[in-house]
Amino acid sequence: MREPVFRGACTALVTPFNDQGVDYDSLAKLIEFQIAGGIDALVICGTTGEASTMTMDEHVDVVARAVRMVDGRVPVIAGAGSNDHRHAVEQSKRLEGVGADALLSVTPYYNKTTQAGLIAHYAGIAGAVGLPIILYNVPGRTSMNIDPPTLGELSRIDNIVGVKECNTDQLGECVNLCAPDFAFYTGEDPNVLTLLAWGGIGVISVVSNVIPGDTHGLVAKWAAGDTAGARAAQLKMLPLIKALFCEVNPIPVKEALNIMGFGVGRPRLPLVPASPAAHDRLAAELAAYGVGAAGAAA
Repeated sequence: MREPVFRGACTALVTPFNDQGVDYDSLAKLIEFQIAGGIDALVICGTTGEASTMTMDEHVDVVARAVRMVDGRVPVIAGAGSNDHRHAVEQSKRLEGVGADALLSVTPYYNKTTQAGLIAHYAGIAGAVGLPIILYNVPGRTSMNIDPPTLGELSRIDNIVGVKECNTDQLGECVNLCAPDFAFYTGEDPNVLTLLAWGGIGVISVVSNVIPGDTHGLVAKWAAGDTAGARAAQLKMLPLIKALFCEVNPIPVKEALNIMGFGVGRPRLPLVPASPAAHDRLAAELAAYGVGAAGAAA
């Protein structure tokens, strides 16, 4: 049986930027906040981390430094993937080389492919590295779906160990078709309970950037059999989650972290800072939830 990369809650961490590039001091503060909050794993340079705005060297350097900052306390999952197969393979090899514990490999986008192309693409990446790979199926971003039979076939490649599934409608069929030791994670913060009810084991989350402890706690309550507690936690989060997606991710979550005092800077163009209306909504929802400066209870 293959062991999952993690169980519980994993934060798709933002990348703090300043005028010089990546703000590594702020990154270190974010990582310490996450680990102190009880988070179970971290994704570095994923979609929320604005990886699509980074050069290959910058992307690899951010992951390398994060690995050193984390120092083995939780798994570091490196965002990876491309619509250029050669780039995806080279990137995955370099991320393995700097010490990532696993890869989160997004489907090809824009040029997309067929289901046969997905199998060839992912088989090629898996054959080039020894790391465990979590597939990332996010049709709303990529216009490319990993269909259930395709996921079932990919789930039987030894080091393709799980999926971050954002297409909730197909979860049941995917569970039926995939290997029994294949791990399911949701990428949809409002639907954590849905994923867990289908037999999934965790979430790769945006909201956990601001409430890592409660996001970890939601999954932990479910795992402990406290379904009422898990339900209450999910319901409490919903207004904050909605605010964090009031504009294109990661615009609102970076604004929320700035409100909290983390100083993560602006998103990179073509993303722009949150509108005044979004700022006000986020400030109100953070206060209503009880989040104050640097994540402390308000």
